[in-house]
Amino acid sequence: MKIVVAIKQVPSRDSQLKISSSGKWIEDADLTYEINEPDAYALESGLQLREKTGGEVIVICAGPAGASQTIREALAKGADRAIHIETGDYSSSDPLALARIMAKALESEKPDLLLTGLQSDDLGYGQTGVILAEVLGLPHVTLVMNIETEGAGIRVKRELEDGWFQNIDVPLPALLTIQSGATKLRYATLMGIKKAKTKEVKQLRAADLDAGAAATIRLEKIYIPGKTKKSQIFDGPAKESAAKLIEKLRFEARVI
Repeated sequence: MKIVVAIKQVPSRDSQLKISSSGKWIEDADLTYEINEPDAYALESGLQLREKTGGEVIVICAGPAGASQTIREALAKGADRAIHIETGDYSSSDPLALARIMAKALESEKPDLLLTGLQSDDLGYGQTGVILAEVLGLPHVTLVMNIETEGAGIRVKRELEDGWFQNIDVPLPALLTIQSGATKLRYATLMGIKKAKTKEVKQLRAADLDAGAAATIRLEKIYIPGKTKKSQIFDGPAKESAAKLIEKLRFEARVI
């Protein structure tokens, strides 16, 4: 089975973020980067499926030249080869433009299964995977927690609300977005790190793909949310006041 996993490079979770002077993104000169955590779960799902069925796992990443570090990390964990679509500032691409670029890059691959993370840690749109499925004309399933082969297709378990789950039979080829925390992530071994240096990384340029990928979303401004103070007094019996307080804390302040 040929499995393609889409990954993204994002700032490390412990990075100290500062807004750039333009107000359109963050200062990135001194940041460290890592693989987007939801994409790491997609990669793990792909590697586990390959171990059961054979085949290969290919990672595809659209991002600046520096994203090669994240690609090598994915290769060190076990991916067989990679496709790097070099773009400019990775924060400027919107989901539709990104999906069109990746679809063009994958035309010659014809994968059996595409996996993406649920969303990115930096922009958090949660749309790239499902849009890519629509661009490619593939069936797709979101919030997938487990994948099993079933005849010529696959059976997936997806998470619903309130502790419910759903099992779906899906024909191949297909695209799945993987739920974070669905499995335990592996670490790259020393041997894996050594092998990653010799694995193939196909270099492409977004500008050369002619994918009709002009941005449809423009990021105008980012800013730190303003802090406000507000007092509210609950009159009436203590029991009713306590119920109102709990409701406010749960649904407005969202702290319980």
